[in-house]
Amino acid sequence: MNNKLITFVVGLFIALVAASTLLFVVDQRQFGVVYNMGQINRVISEPGLYVKMPPPFQNVRFVDKRLLTLDSQNNESVLTAEKQRLVIDWYVRWRIADPQAYIRNVGLDEAAGSVQLSRVVRDAFQQEVNKYTVKQILSSKRDELMDNVKEQVVGAVTGGTKAWGIEIVDVRVTRADYAEAITESVYRRMQAERERVANELRSTGNAEGEKIRAEADRQRDVTIAEAYRDAQRVKGEGDAEATRIYGESFGKNPQFANFYRGLEAYRKSFDAKGDLIVVDPQNSKFFGTYRQGGAGGND
Repeated sequence: MNNKLITFVVGLFIALVAASTLLFVVDQRQFGVVYNMGQINRVISEPGLYVKMPPPFQNVRFVDKRLLTLDSQNNESVLTAEKQRLVIDWYVRWRIADPQAYIRNVGLDEAAGSVQLSRVVRDAFQQEVNKYTVKQILSSKRDELMDNVKEQVVGAVTGGTKAWGIEIVDVRVTRADYAEAITESVYRRMQAERERVANELRSTGNAEGEKIRAEADRQRDVTIAEAYRDAQRVKGEGDAEATRIYGESFGKNPQFANFYRGLEAYRKSFDAKGDLIVVDPQNSKFFGTYRQGGAGGND
């Protein structure tokens, strides 16, 4: 019984070892590349369980079939049309479309393709950026620049007799900035320009303020002068009218007029509470109005 069990276990182990060398699984995210004595025998693109010959007759390697992203890795500057140095950050979306051509002309894994593709994209940007100004790269010609770079990269990886076996899906610029060596000088120039504009605006504002204040002062002086003129005219007219009325009234009753003028003189003489006048009531003409009953006193 024990011998049979041992034999069964040993046989099962040998079967599993044999199956592991004969069977392999291709994931849906990968290509399966079967090598026959070091040469590519076939490429499997559909997921599933497959059979091969045991090593060293046949081996299997797997290549990623998903959409891959390659980001710029260096900060090397490029020259624009006006000889300004820019640092361009970019990324490329790409995938392996023909694993057999890729392995023969590029490498055995995705890292080899990333290295070579990075060089091609960098060269394409250096050639295309030279055709545009900084303003165009940052605004109006940005899409055109990316399309031209993509066209160059596609031509480099698909043209000739050694196509890379990859598909370029998209090329995008994520950032475009001045090189660090000139950034400080650009900032200083921008700061000086902003300060010049600010000073010009302040000078213009001060001049306008002085003009407005001068005009306001002039209008105030004119208004005050006109008001004083009108007031004096009205006052003169009022005094003339008052004099006419007094003249008419006093002409009708001279005795009352004399009495009224005397009262006005008394009122003005004792205007303040502390005023004091020393006179002789009998001989002074000041109180003549009271003594004569308003009939004949003269001030």
